[in-house]
Amino acid sequence: MTLKETQGPGHGMDFAALAAYVKEYRAGGYAVDTVTESVCAKCGGRAFAIGVDDEAGCAERLCVACDDAVLIADSVDHWPEAEPSQCECPCGGDEFAVAVGFAPVGGGSDDVRWVSIGLRCLRDGMLGVYTDWKIDYSPSGHLRGMA
Repeated sequence: MTLKETQGPGHGMDFAALAAYVKEYRAGGYAVDTVTESVCAKCGGRAFAIGVDDEAGCAERLCVACDDAVLIADSVDHWPEAEPSQCECPCGGDEFAVAVGFAPVGGGSDDVRWVSIGLRCLRDGMLGVYTDWKIDYSPSGHLRGMA
């Protein structure tokens, strides 16, 4: 799976650059209010291989240090039907830092309207959003803690 072309690729060397890129992307046309860095709960690792399915709207990250696999946001609900593709940077890199962007429903609600998966290639620093999907149920604020 290669990056989406709705926004030109960027480059950056840290989480702040990736978070800014995800906010600028505006999946579904909605402003992102929260970007969370993915960190492995088992080992603290920040390098992942990523599988995504655009059609099903889901993503899984695999820690390259300890092989712990985690489904992002509500991906667990869609993974059984998913046909995931492994993400790859145009440079050929397949290890990424991951940022998950959450666009709110608005009106003071903590609910999430849209999820965006931003990746920074650890080989060349290229930034991109590789998948995004709409959340169409409530309550959904709990997804913010599932990066």
